[in-house]
Amino acid sequence: MEAAFKVSSGEISRLELDELNARFENEHPAKLLEWSLRTFGAKIALCTAFGPEAMVLLHILSELRPKVRVFTLDTGRLPAETHAIMQKIQDLYGFEIDVYTPDPDDVRELVKTHGINLFYRSVELRELCCHVRKVRPLQRALKGLSAWITGLRRVETSTRQDIRRIEIDTLHNNIVKLNPLAQWSERQVWDYIRIHSLPYNELHDRGYRSIGCAPCTRATNPGEDLRAGRWWWENDEKKECGLHAPSSSGLANTAFFDGKAE
Repeated sequence: MEAAFKVSSGEISRLELDELNARFENEHPAKLLEWSLRTFGAKIALCTAFGPEAMVLLHILSELRPKVRVFTLDTGRLPAETHAIMQKIQDLYGFEIDVYTPDPDDVRELVKTHGINLFYRSVELRELCCHVRKVRPLQRALKGLSAWITGLRRVETSTRQDIRRIEIDTLHNNIVKLNPLAQWSERQVWDYIRIHSLPYNELHDRGYRSIGCAPCTRATNPGEDLRAGRWWWENDEKKECGLHAPSSSGLANTAFFDGKAE
């Protein structure tokens, strides 16, 4: 019997998932977003770090449903420029942006045990910091949702090259994960921003192509790939924070979180 995934609208079988992806693979992102808003109603939200992809998605969503839920993860170490673009978006579209922050007790214990800039010392400690400041807040943000929207694109990293526009998110209780810009290039994103005169994080004008936490992000040099400025001291090209792929070290599941599972 064919496996099926339970979602708010019922069950989606692997065959139906394949059919949905075939249906939307070459459609404009607005078509997929329109379908997803209709399908999941109030149980869908956009997760955004206010990068260029988000500028595209927020613009489309503002035309489809002005009251769509939008949330972000404020790690406590974001650049001031990211907060500035967050405010611009809120003023422009009137979205009520839900801000999820890390548990203060988790951060206090993390810093007390490993230091404020632990992430520079090892991949394991960097992933632990990401887990405290991003992954656990995301788990809270997704509670009660049946689907979430991301700005992931296939050409960003080797770990994302096989993403589909509609997926079952096995990391987060098998809810539906939508990647409307999966097949878009960086140029397509920026062309859309310019055509529609959309705002964007001013750090992009200073050579930052992918923006995360301030101490973990730098401008990219000529010839470097899109995400070379993220955790630039690490050599592994499969750099992820744990939001979209499991951590490589497993340290986030150690005794640091004993008794604190959500």
